[in-house]
Amino acid sequence: MKLHEIGQRVKTLRKEKAMTQVQLAKLCGISRVTLGKIERGELGSVSVRTLDIILASLGYELDINLISGYGLPSL
Repeated sequence: MKLHEIGQRVKTLRKEKAMTQVQLAKLCGISRVTLGKIERGELGSVSVRTLDIILASLGYELDINLISGYGLPSL
């Protein structure tokens, strides 16, 4: 998943759980404004820990995947 897709995915997962931004933010111990920025893709200075807390609150976890074809093409 690309960084700009994370916020939209968080928003989708939150809505699937029928949660408001206020409810999820309170559960995660962050402000609604911060959650809103994350959902809009304004990740800026959001830590991996914060993303981990948000995803865990939604029943998900961070994962690392190999990007096929990553890097410079071979000649």
